Amino acid sequence: MIAETLLDKFGKWMAARLEKEVSGYRPYTPFDPETLCRVLQPGDIILIDGGSKVSTMIKYLTQSTWSHAAMFVGNAMPEPEDGAERPRLIEVELGKGAIASPLSKYATYNIRICRPIGLSRDDCARLVNFMVERLGTEYDMKNIIDLARYLLPTFPVPLFWRRRMLALGSGSPTRAICSTMIAESFQSLRYPILPRIEIAEGAGMNSGYSQKMIYHIRHHSLFAPRDFDLSPYFKIIKPTIEFGFDYHGLNWAEKSDRSEDSQTG
Repeated sequence: MIAETLLDKFGKWMAARLEKEVSGYRPYTPFDPETLCRVLQPGDIILIDGGSKVSTMIKYLTQSTWSHAAMFVGNAMPEPEDGAERPRLIEVELGKGAIASPLSKYATYNIRICRPIGLSRDDCARLVNFMVERLGTEYDMKNIIDLARYLLPTFPVPLFWRRRMLALGSGSPTRAICSTMIAESFQSLRYPILPRIEIAEGAGMNSGYSQKMIYHIRHHSLFAPRDFDLSPYFKIIKPTIEFGFDYHGLNWAEKSDRSEDSQTG
């Protein structure tokens, strides 16, 4: 018990250091929370690239643009009595655990919307309820320590082990990291994210062989934010074109900004 208390205190101290923003971060596509709210549907996953030290670390380990994931829950959370913005996202935040957050929290970050396809209204409600019921779940502090060991950008980490390093936390059912709780919610419906697919051969009725795909569920601790982007079962939603887009109406500068061009390579 004492060891767990000390670990939590150290984890919170480490979390505060890892959450510090890296200088020079600037989003390429900032969004309007009101427009985003009109586009989003309950059960949608929002991926965030992030500009903190831990974000840089996760993007390195996963070889991805995305370092964090949150679920849009619509009006599942009540309006704050103090008149503040209604929380419409549920996420597991470093050092805080499972919390509800407003959309404007990520207005200055690059994001991607991943929408599960084919879910019924009842299944969407089950996803949202799964997340709401787990508000207050603690963050897996052991995971912070595991991630911190790989903070140095030059640390030689083989590609094979990078994903495994994100699953080195305690594995306690009362603790989670950002992607694991979302992955658990979809697995509760047996909805695929990136399952391991086995091709089994068998005798066919009218041909020599027929193939059957067998889907294997991966443990939820092995999922990273980028898996929702890579999944063939999630549709990518672009808010800027959902309500119509006419490039003729863009106001282009006469000369290109070479400083911006250099940033994009």
